[in-house]
Amino acid sequence: MTSIDDVIRLLEAAKASGGSKAAPSPKKASKAPRKASAYNRRYSAAFKRLSPKYKTKKGAWKKNGYRSCVRAAHREARR
Repeated sequence: MTSIDDVIRLLEAAKASGGSKAAPSPKKASKAPRKASAYNRRYSAAFKRLSPKYKTKKGAWKKNGYRSCVRAAHREARR
Protein backbone atom coordinates (compact mmCIF):
# COMPACT_ATOMS: atom_id res chain seq x y z
CA MET A 1 0.00 0.00 0.00
CA THR A 2 1.26 3.53 -0.76
CA SER A 3 1.57 6.19 1.85
CA ILE A 4 -0.12 9.57 1.66
CA ASP A 5 3.25 11.20 0.93
CA ASP A 6 3.63 9.05 -2.21
CA VAL A 7 0.15 10.02 -3.40
CA ILE A 8 0.85 13.72 -2.83
CA ARG A 9 4.16 13.43 -4.70
CA LEU A 10 2.42 11.73 -7.63
CA LEU A 11 -0.28 14.42 -7.77
CA GLU A 12 2.29 17.22 -7.72
CA ALA A 13 4.27 15.52 -10.46
CA ALA A 14 1.15 15.15 -12.60
CA LYS A 15 0.24 18.79 -12.06
CA ALA A 16 3.76 19.95 -12.97
CA SER A 17 3.85 17.85 -16.14
CA GLY A 18 0.68 19.43 -17.51
CA GLY A 19 -2.04 17.14 -16.23
CA SER A 20 -3.53 14.20 -18.02
CA LYS A 21 -3.80 15.67 -21.49
CA ALA A 22 -3.34 13.15 -24.24
CA ALA A 23 -2.25 14.32 -27.66
CA PRO A 24 -3.14 17.93 -28.54
CA SER A 25 -6.18 18.04 -30.78
CA PRO A 26 -5.68 19.51 -34.25
CA LYS A 27 -7.20 22.95 -34.68
CA LYS A 28 -10.21 23.14 -36.94
CA ALA A 29 -10.16 25.63 -39.77
CA SER A 30 -12.51 28.44 -38.76
CA LYS A 31 -15.35 28.93 -41.16
CA ALA A 32 -16.22 32.36 -42.44
CA PRO A 33 -19.37 33.75 -40.82
CA ARG A 34 -22.49 33.46 -42.91
CA LYS A 35 -23.61 36.49 -44.86
CA ALA A 36 -26.83 37.92 -43.50
CA SER A 37 -29.61 38.11 -46.06
CA ALA A 38 -31.19 41.40 -47.05
CA TYR A 39 -34.40 40.40 -45.25
CA ASN A 40 -32.48 39.58 -42.09
CA ARG A 41 -30.80 42.98 -42.13
CA ARG A 42 -34.17 44.73 -42.57
CA TYR A 43 -35.75 42.64 -39.79
CA SER A 44 -32.85 43.30 -37.43
CA ALA A 45 -33.02 47.05 -38.00
CA ALA A 46 -36.80 47.09 -37.56
CA PHE A 47 -36.56 45.05 -34.34
CA LYS A 48 -33.99 47.41 -32.84
CA ARG A 49 -36.03 50.44 -33.85
CA LEU A 50 -39.34 49.06 -32.47
CA SER A 51 -38.11 47.38 -29.28
CA PRO A 52 -38.30 50.47 -26.98
CA LYS A 53 -42.03 50.67 -27.72
CA TYR A 54 -42.51 47.18 -26.21
CA LYS A 55 -40.26 47.65 -23.17
CA THR A 56 -40.86 49.19 -19.76
CA LYS A 57 -38.96 52.23 -18.48
CA LYS A 58 -36.64 49.84 -16.66
CA GLY A 59 -35.75 48.09 -19.91
CA ALA A 60 -37.58 44.82 -19.28
CA TRP A 61 -40.02 43.46 -21.84
CA LYS A 62 -43.68 44.28 -21.24
CA LYS A 63 -46.11 41.40 -20.94
CA ASN A 64 -46.15 39.68 -24.34
CA GLY A 65 -43.89 42.52 -25.54
CA TYR A 66 -41.13 40.43 -27.10
CA ARG A 67 -43.60 38.42 -29.17
CA SER A 68 -45.40 41.59 -30.25
CA CYS A 69 -42.12 43.25 -31.19
CA VAL A 70 -41.03 40.24 -33.25
CA ARG A 71 -44.31 40.21 -35.12
CA ALA A 72 -44.24 43.96 -35.73
CA ALA A 73 -40.64 43.81 -36.97
CA HIS A 74 -41.49 40.97 -39.39
CA ARG A 75 -44.50 42.94 -40.61
CA GLU A 76 -42.35 46.01 -41.22
CA ALA A 77 -39.49 44.06 -42.83
CA ARG A 78 -41.89 42.56 -45.38
CA ARG A 79 -42.89 45.98 -46.67
